[in-house]
Amino acid sequence: MHFDLSPELADLRQSVRRLAQEQVKPRARDIDTTGEYPADLFEAFRQADLLGLCLPPELGGSGAGILGLTIAIEEVAKYSNTAALMLLLTRLPTGPVLIAGSDEQKRRYLPGIATGELRAAFGLSEPQAGSDVAGMRTRAVPDTTPGHEGGWILTGTKCWMSGVREADWYTVFAKTGDPTRRDHASITAFIVERNWEGVSVGRTDAKMGVRGVDTGELVLDEVRVPAENVIGEVGGFRLAMLGLNAMRPIVAARGLGLAEGALMYATEYVKEREAFGHTIADFQGIQWEIAKVAVDIEAARLLTYRAAWLADQGKFGREHVPFLSMAKYHATELAVRASGLAVQLLGAAGYMADHPTEQWYRDAKQLTIVEGTSQVQLGLIARGVLGHDLWWD
Repeated sequence: MHFDLSPELADLRQSVRRLAQEQVKPRARDIDTTGEYPADLFEAFRQADLLGLCLPPELGGSGAGILGLTIAIEEVAKYSNTAALMLLLTRLPTGPVLIAGSDEQKRRYLPGIATGELRAAFGLSEPQAGSDVAGMRTRAVPDTTPGHEGGWILTGTKCWMSGVREADWYTVFAKTGDPTRRDHASITAFIVERNWEGVSVGRTDAKMGVRGVDTGELVLDEVRVPAENVIGEVGGFRLAMLGLNAMRPIVAARGLGLAEGALMYATEYVKEREAFGHTIADFQGIQWEIAKVAVDIEAARLLTYRAAWLADQGKFGREHVPFLSMAKYHATELAVRASGLAVQLLGAAGYMADHPTEQWYRDAKQLTIVEGTSQVQLGLIARGVLGHDLWWD
């Protein structure tokens, strides 16, 4: 059993760490304040060949896999979860295409992600169907228009889509059966292009944190989708779950990096801040709090890297879900605890915009909600134990 990274992944970590320190860190506060999309960081990621980490070389990527992307996101998230989200969006919408897409779909839509010529977003949630995926109402009906036979017409609204404004194409899930029925077998994935008639961006959300990458609505008004843009099979609900399962370590990496950044910043502060004739770091109570979060960070890293390794092996089916969910649950809840501790260690100063701690605190909470809430993860872990997918003899 080896815990060292391969030379290639170790080099990737060092190069992304430098980029994060030199280019992401100085921009983090301004991105949060203005809420403007950081096109300069997207260009920096493009020049550093970070947009195709999860894509195989034959599709223009580097073949670093989910573990490579996880490592890159961990480094970037130490300073900006917005920038980390930009990297995450190279995998979330492309995942279903990689898992079940046709060769033609892969050749048409994925190389542009690696080069930065194309961007994509992922449409699953709806106003009445967040964690309750089966409650979605977006409908796909067969297109009977002459010349369009075999295609589909999509109507509905997707919400809380990260990168919705910047995307050139979307992975969208819709029901090919009665949308009022809770029928998993009718949920199907489609590739929808931004410039097609009937596709528009609705309202964008005013967010508590992770500003700079728009989150908002995608409105589909009788959008014609050709048959060749169905991802996998009609009725491929399982594809949505497989895609999300494989994403668990990538979201976990955002929490892991945020926790590391918050703890490092707060530790340096308490080593310099004097109180009662000592530095704050001299007090045993403070030391213990720092130590507990440090232990959790290392535990989260082991869970996250193992989950990324599993996903790269294609092990994101039911029997592996508990391990993937553990990583997402532990790392994102840790981000909340670590950022809260950082604010507390800085005291009143930590609550002010003079320090990044309050930004980390706001950004962290999002991670326990997106791509499966902490409660959903706990349910999946418990189901694994009850079903003996996670067992110890």
